[in-house]
Amino acid sequence: MVASGNDFIVIDKKLPGGIAALARSLCDRKFGIGADGLILLNKLLRMRIFNSDGSEARMCGNGARCAALFSGKTKGKIFTQAGVINTEVCANRVRIQLTEPRDIRLNIPLRVSGRLIKVNFIDTGVPHAVVFVNGIDNIDVASIGRSIRFHAKFSPAGTNVDFAEVKGNNLIGIRTYERGVEDETLACGTGSVAAALIFTLKSNLDRLVKVRTRGGEELKVYFKKENNSFRDVWLEGSAKIVYKGEYYV
Repeated sequence: MVASGNDFIVIDKKLPGGIAALARSLCDRKFGIGADGLILLNKLLRMRIFNSDGSEARMCGNGARCAALFSGKTKGKIFTQAGVINTEVCANRVRIQLTEPRDIRLNIPLRVSGRLIKVNFIDTGVPHAVVFVNGIDNIDVASIGRSIRFHAKFSPAGTNVDFAEVKGNNLIGIRTYERGVEDETLACGTGSVAAALIFTLKSNLDRLVKVRTRGGEELKVYFKKENNSFRDVWLEGSAKIVYKGEYYV
């Protein structure tokens, strides 16, 4: 399945042990199927998400949108390790309500590659460091993202890293270095929400934010803002099933 350029292998069968190793094999783009992550979804709609390096994540925004579409329900709930996610599906448009963002910190001074930069932090189900830049197309996302992802400030768990650029009154562009994939991905749902919410705090915006991903789609982030906190946060974008098949273990 694909959601805004994030691709996932979705399995609705119970698997034996060794899931981390299986995720690495399945997600290998040369010797496996190839994906950013592996989603396990049972009949009760409990979702587990494994990154391509075999690590398990508490939550994945675009992954949850894929799971919602896969469930076949127009309205429902997906149960993640980060909490319960409400879902709405209309054709290939999928909206999910994320758990309330927490641990918001702005303008954290961080020394990266000999330079002092300001980084913002927010947990939108998983941790995200958001850096606002000019000339986003010229940013070395892999190198700088990796330095921030493994920075001592965010140890021991590390963080995802989002580079954002203001494109309009309620539009930002984003590029994301994803923890667990350990590279740039074409989109990141929780990262898009993270960047959108930090953007509203810095611009004093209080309405819908559109986020243009590296894959080209504009995701929509809805929210209710109360001082420096947020509730009723929704992420909307496209999702689709690309193909179905068998994999020989």
